[in-house]
Amino acid sequence: MDSKWRSRAILISLLMILLTLGIVGLSNAGKIRTLLGEEDTVTETAEVSNGDLTSPTSEIVTGSFQEGFAGSDPAGQLGDSLSAFWEDETFFDREKSEFEKMMEQEDENENRLYFIITSVEHDMRIQIVNFDNQVITGVPFVVNVRGQGSYQDADKDGVVYVSGLSAGKYAVSLDPAEGYSVPEETTVSVKAKVEYTPIEDISLLIKSEDEIDVSQEDTGITNALEEADDTEMTDLIDLAEMDSDGSLGIDVSKWNGEIDWEAVRDNGITFAIIRAGYRGSASGVIVEDPYFEQNIKGAMGAGLNVGVYFFTQATGEVEAVEEASAVLKLCQNYRLQLPIYIDTEGAGGNGRADHLDMETRTTVCDAFCKTIESANIDSGIYASKNWYINNLNMNELDPYRIWLAEYRKTPTYEGNYHMWQYTSSGSVDGIAGRVDLDIWYGDR
Repeated sequence: MDSKWRSRAILISLLMILLTLGIVGLSNAGKIRTLLGEEDTVTETAEVSNGDLTSPTSEIVTGSFQEGFAGSDPAGQLGDSLSAFWEDETFFDREKSEFEKMMEQEDENENRLYFIITSVEHDMRIQIVNFDNQVITGVPFVVNVRGQGSYQDADKDGVVYVSGLSAGKYAVSLDPAEGYSVPEETTVSVKAKVEYTPIEDISLLIKSEDEIDVSQEDTGITNALEEADDTEMTDLIDLAEMDSDGSLGIDVSKWNGEIDWEAVRDNGITFAIIRAGYRGSASGVIVEDPYFEQNIKGAMGAGLNVGVYFFTQATGEVEAVEEASAVLKLCQNYRLQLPIYIDTEGAGGNGRADHLDMETRTTVCDAFCKTIESANIDSGIYASKNWYINNLNMNELDPYRIWLAEYRKTPTYEGNYHMWQYTSSGSVDGIAGRVDLDIWYGDR
């Protein structure tokens, strides 16, 4: 092949490649138009004669194609050029991924506030939380209850408590707070009477000891110590020698420190009553025992039967329901074999519940137990002999399990009881120092 024809062949090949690219471009333009929801018709012709390439001509029917850009060119000024989309600034905008959309949503929600409002009886507890249900602290929020007035969160704990309300519906709103998007006004129903059912959002009120002054809050004392005599037994009782059909156990809290539960089991202990927490003697805050989770998992892991107790400083029914709700929340992932008890005793003389009258204290215990039993869990009351006699009306508490603390060889309490704490000075393998020892009699 001579050089002339070789040159022509190369030129034709190059032009054919360009023609092919042009056809592909037009085809893709059609796809673009289809994606835009429009139809178009494209007719292409190309002629090659005597080895010479005639310039390709394209007849383009564009009516609806041009309309496909109407959103960005309402006046139709882009014309019918296939390159017109280069002038559309939004044409090549990348669609955001689901992750990017989620992150933007989180950014929007970061400073958005929400209400969690609970009513137990003629009251409402208003908690101001973020998107993750975490209470917002450090801000002096002002809550408005329509028809009642405004209430400031003076201690900046994110909770506003309003009492003395008549039963009915109330509109609640939040004043603007710098840096936050406040919730819309919401309507809340205030209850006329206590319902002995667990409070679902109670976890927001449960504190850890890192958040409180423990020396002022955990001040419970064992009243049974004042009633002990020299016949108190501090050794593990041989139940066979006592001709008893009971079982031997312990009750523990943070005061017992680290426990080797397998050693406890191997020493003949068959059950454990574990403190879930307490209400602060000074502030009334609900606090989880720092060893609760560790102890309940350890005892169950060693195969012991487990029950739970809570040291009360409730001053009325509402607080008793709160305490019971807190215990149920803490125990929700565990299957208990023994009851949940309310521990009612003194707090050193200056506790917020130390001077309750008999009627109120009995009501507190009854409300606590009713709330526990609404969750289909057995409930009971722990106290010393004299506390039962002088501070509680036991006729009203007869349906519940009674856990008696009396430190003498033979109890003198004349009422019925299902468990007996016979010493606070016992010794058990696996526990350093003294420990409370108990005998469980079941349903006798």
